[in-house]
Amino acid sequence: MKLILIGLGIICMCILHMWRQAFENNVRYHTLQLQGQTPQSVRIFFISDVHLRRIDERMLQTIGKVDAVIIGGDLCDRRTPFERVCSNIQQLQQLGQIYFVWGNNDHEVGEQRLRHLLTEMNVTILENDAQLLAGKNRIWLSAIHDTSTKKYSFEQAFAKCQKDDITLFISHNPQIFYRVKNYFTPQLMMGGHLHGGQIRLWKLGLHPKGSYSVRSGIPTLISNGYGTTLLPLRLGAKPECHVIDVTIE
Repeated sequence: MKLILIGLGIICMCILHMWRQAFENNVRYHTLQLQGQTPQSVRIFFISDVHLRRIDERMLQTIGKVDAVIIGGDLCDRRTPFERVCSNIQQLQQLGQIYFVWGNNDHEVGEQRLRHLLTEMNVTILENDAQLLAGKNRIWLSAIHDTSTKKYSFEQAFAKCQKDDITLFISHNPQIFYRVKNYFTPQLMMGGHLHGGQIRLWKLGLHPKGSYSVRSGIPTLISNGYGTTLLPLRLGAKPECHVIDVTIE
């Protein structure tokens, strides 16, 4: 009986640790140096896979204003009250203009309903398209539609972008990144979706841990994401969002 109680105590402590880790607020800072026609600095905030979680206002206050807020998909899912979706958008609007990219779970709250809310709140929806950021250089935010819909198009996402432009590409699902260079070579790729495996045992997990690295010559950010699917538990793949400081020389 004593061993059983000890075992149960250890299990409860592990679950408590994973629950606490799931609600951490970790902001990762990255730098990217590029060549352009005119010197310029651009700060981007990237957050994906919010799901059911409330975005922490105190965390956002430590970041300050940015040139673009990118929601990299799965802002919500079927569990998310619509009031929370609205509240999270309002929180992010403190940082700057929001650009939204569809994730596979966003459709669960009703695509037209979510689309109407985003439009009403002045959120730019990026789907198989690109938008210019204000500034001295031609800097594009380019994104495809959610890959699970089979409606995504690389050709349309890059149609406006020219070779000498600066193009920052977003796909909720980073598993298609290997195909991007068949269509265009962006200066940065950003994605989420995989949650870093969410629960990892040492190096073992359902998916690779999130990272910021150079892949096939392209700087690539794959985020662990901010929220969780199913149970609010994490281990070895801490929740995160990102600030990318782009310096153009």
